[in-house]
Amino acid sequence: MWYYEKKLQYPVKVRECNPRLAKYLIEQYGGADGELSAALRYLNQRYTIPGKVIGLLNDIGTEEFAHLEMIATMIYKLTKDATPEMLKEAGLAPHYVNHDSALFFHNSAGNPWTAEYIQSKGDPIADIYEDIAAEEKARATYQWIINMSDDPELNDSLRFLREREIVHSQRFREAAEILKEERDKKIFF
Repeated sequence: MWYYEKKLQYPVKVRECNPRLAKYLIEQYGGADGELSAALRYLNQRYTIPGKVIGLLNDIGTEEFAHLEMIATMIYKLTKDATPEMLKEAGLAPHYVNHDSALFFHNSAGNPWTAEYIQSKGDPIADIYEDIAAEEKARATYQWIINMSDDPELNDSLRFLREREIVHSQRFREAAEILKEERDKKIFF
């Protein structure tokens, strides 16, 4: 069971309207290595992974939804006062024509989100290594968005998300060792 607190996991502040920065953040909203893909990947994989790490996948998958909420808030705040001309200049005209200011799950290039982004092999070790890679790719993307941003207040929230990706990667690395130990145990009858 989940309990929803009516607040973001970490505060999101935006200095000014910036549709171009919002376009970059859309990658973390509906991209292959974004927060939606991560949340669904982990919550799906928990059904085929040994009991010792199910809780980890559940906890991190749930937290990824909190990160998705933060990204949505960032995009909303960066675009809420944007004119159609500003959106066009930022490369968001196709989004505006199809969705106005509504959020939509697609990546920064405009490609719609697809379930193909959710990797799940059914082999616990393969899945955990996929999860480590996903977290490291998300960490790198956050760093690159920070590099493109000139908004110090927004960058604070982005740094929080980047650090959470590092923590998740570390937890998945620990889970990989647990899974390898379980795999290598001799079974006696």
